[in-house]
Amino acid sequence: MPELFAHSSAGARALHENRRNDGQRHPGQRQLGLAAKRGLRGKQSGALSERYQCENSHIPSGQLEANSRYSPRLNSLANASRSFGGIRGGLSGGVMSDITNVTAGRASLADKAKPIKPSQHSFQPPATAPARESTTREFLPVRPTKPAEEVSPEEKVAASVSNDAQIVQEYAPDIINQFFANEGLALPRAGYMDSQTDITGKMRMILMDWLIEVHMKYRLCPETLHLAVNLIDRYLSKKQITRKWLQLIGVAAMFIAAKFEEINPPELPDWVYITDNAYSKDDVLKTECDMLITLSFKIAVPTAAHFFEYLGVANGCDAVQRSCAQYIVELGLLDTRMLEYKPSHLVSAALLLSNELFMRSSPWPEEMVHRSHHSEKLLRHCSEELRQLWRADRAGAGGQLQAVHRKFSMPQHHSVATMSF
Repeated sequence: MPELFAHSSAGARALHENRRNDGQRHPGQRQLGLAAKRGLRGKQSGALSERYQCENSHIPSGQLEANSRYSPRLNSLANASRSFGGIRGGLSGGVMSDITNVTAGRASLADKAKPIKPSQHSFQPPATAPARESTTREFLPVRPTKPAEEVSPEEKVAASVSNDAQIVQEYAPDIINQFFANEGLALPRAGYMDSQTDITGKMRMILMDWLIEVHMKYRLCPETLHLAVNLIDRYLSKKQITRKWLQLIGVAAMFIAAKFEEINPPELPDWVYITDNAYSKDDVLKTECDMLITLSFKIAVPTAAHFFEYLGVANGCDAVQRSCAQYIVELGLLDTRMLEYKPSHLVSAALLLSNELFMRSSPWPEEMVHRSHHSEKLLRHCSEELRQLWRADRAGAGGQLQAVHRKFSMPQHHSVATMSF
């Protein structure tokens, strides 16, 4: 064994000496060899870098460094944040100058170019991988299918949104019946504007138009908008306010509604920012507390958004007619005449008008009378008032109040605001 180690040690020294002598005799060849090795490593690292960039080519530039875990939701919210220039800048004057603390000479957002901090959430349901979906379905019980005529609208609604974790098909009929039973318990006073001394129905209309714009830019769910309108009207039914605080009432109501309905609502600084800092954070929080106390913390109330899905499916609306009916309902949010109607009444009247616009053979069949709890004769007056609002909006292309018209002129809403009937 000592001899073996001795031979191994001698052989290693000899090999090292030969390499050193070879390097001294041919220094250029050694440098070329080292350069070749470095070049090979550079190509390998470049290939890896190119592959990494290719795999992440769908990620917008600059977001890989800012976000170690990229989410596709950030891009849409960033675009929405950049679009807030029109909202916040519009508060400096014009139609909003009478209902806000902002003076007419203040600078617009385009001059300040201050970015709004987006909420890190998405308003779109996450896509489900087909492989995982098929694997999950193997463990679900197979239910027997019913004939089409035996499927109730409640089951149609549940089936149409079966991927929504919040929809529970077993309880759908009870929930709808509860909505119908409670919708009249939390309504504003229809003529409350007559008792207000410093604000008018026109000012309320301007506020609602602006809130619809904010709602659209933040991509909030329909329940948030309708709940905010309900909170504003119920609060104004009980409180006297001056016009300079009217916008603050709207912001506080939307703040409450978003926290109640959204998974990740916009934060307090965002609401202050869109008012062009006309109000402080303390103003919003104090108004929020006062509104909750005035309304006895009664926030969970049925609104038109809760009836729209159910009655729309029962009416057999396709995507275009659904957008048209939603367009008519949101036009109704601007007018104080709609305050005298219950939410289900307003939605039913909008669907009746949409059936007539799309020339249905029967504008209001017996099935819809049963499902909506309203007859055609009972809905006729509200439907005609909605028709007047619809015609006025189309004739004036929105006029000064363009939020609803612009929203439903977009392709995602099938451009129903400009459609020929």
